[in-house]
Amino acid sequence: MPEMYFHVTWPDGTAQSCYSPSLVIEDFLTPGRSYPVAEFVRLSDEALTIASDRVRAKFGFACTSAAATRSAIADRARSHDGGEVTVVGFGRA
Repeated sequence: MPEMYFHVTWPDGTAQSCYSPSLVIEDFLTPGRSYPVAEFVRLSDEALTIASDRVRAKFGFACTSAAATRSAIADRARSHDGGEVTVVGFGRA
């Protein structure tokens, strides 16, 4: 499966590199666009769930790295009461 990373900047200016086992993230997030934190969490969660399901369909097991990315995003989001997450760009793994 084509793996990729999506790179974001949080409202406090910190950067995060996020892993996706599928290119589906490109259907949910746009480089250069900013999203309210809650919307970014929702969109990335949905995309990473689909990506993990694709791994399960192909290999018979879910992608634990996608689950770890979902968890890392949710953890980071808890420290931000507002603001926006900017998608800096995508990169192939």
